[in-house]
Amino acid sequence: MRPLLKWAGGKRQLLPALRRHYPATFHRYIEPFVGSGAVFFDLYGAGRLEGRAARLIDLNPDLIGCYRAVRDQPEAVIAALDELEQEHRARGSACYYEVRNRRFNPVRAALRASCGPLPFDRGPSHVEGQGSAPHPYGPDLAAMFAYLNRTGFNGLFRLNRHGEFNVPAGRYADPRICDRDHIHAVAAALSADGVSLECMPFEQALADARTGDFVYCDPPYAPLSPTASFAQYTAGGFGAGDHARLQDAVVGAARRGAVVLVSNSSAPDVVAAYGSRRAREAGLAIEFVPARRAINSCATLRGPVNEVIISNAAAAPQRLRMAKGLLRPGYPDQLPAARAGKR
Repeated sequence: MRPLLKWAGGKRQLLPALRRHYPATFHRYIEPFVGSGAVFFDLYGAGRLEGRAARLIDLNPDLIGCYRAVRDQPEAVIAALDELEQEHRARGSACYYEVRNRRFNPVRAALRASCGPLPFDRGPSHVEGQGSAPHPYGPDLAAMFAYLNRTGFNGLFRLNRHGEFNVPAGRYADPRICDRDHIHAVAAALSADGVSLECMPFEQALADARTGDFVYCDPPYAPLSPTASFAQYTAGGFGAGDHARLQDAVVGAARRGAVVLVSNSSAPDVVAAYGSRRAREAGLAIEFVPARRAINSCATLRGPVNEVIISNAAAAPQRLRMAKGLLRPGYPDQLPAARAGKR
């Protein structure tokens, strides 16, 4: 089952590698950076979440608000999105910028003015069944969010310092904007028994992880170069300090008995942090996998790169076939022998 949204760094292409670390059994699934939800939809489509709770969490209130609107009012979202698709067919990028600048951002600003500050900068958590919900993200706003996601540059969600969405239009000849059957399928998945949509910081989500839980973390990637980072999913961004706090929370969850799976770039700081003695003592190990990325300000730097999978779950015995020449010299020496052995 494919995700509803495109998302920078989406994990569909890495699913074969990630699946090798899925635990055979678990009681609860926790995803603190849900994004497109590729792993959630993969588990759901395979029937692995039947009878289990699934906490889908993100600090981005627009994302959680959109998902809740799709879950609760799919027909209304479809109707609004269908209208936007017709407008886009007629006016293309002119429609995109009108929706972005004259509709989407002003409506979000009005919500912020009437309901108080949106929780962009690690504000109060909003947990279903425990107090207030995120700001009222109606079907029209959810449809605009989905439209901008489907037609914007590379599926990015980026905010400026004022909390305004500022991604430029993408170059798509014939984008699929409104897929009625798919939206209904996504709504069914999100409304399944035990599935919750929560807006909170990752530390709060991970603090509750314990034995019997399966946790997957897909944070905004640490940059491989000064121009390769797109971390403005919230107005506060996601920097080196956030990655350090995430590593600390992941180690804590692993020590409490949770099965943890993390994906990130192969940036030196990430490799050093998760290859540290403290991480190894928590049972975490690093695996390098090839991936193709399309996000970089320099077109010549787009293409195959190494990413890392960090987990305290032993990989399934099937070996992932690695494309020749993708592993960086010297990196296999940093892996445990079982992970860096012959292919």
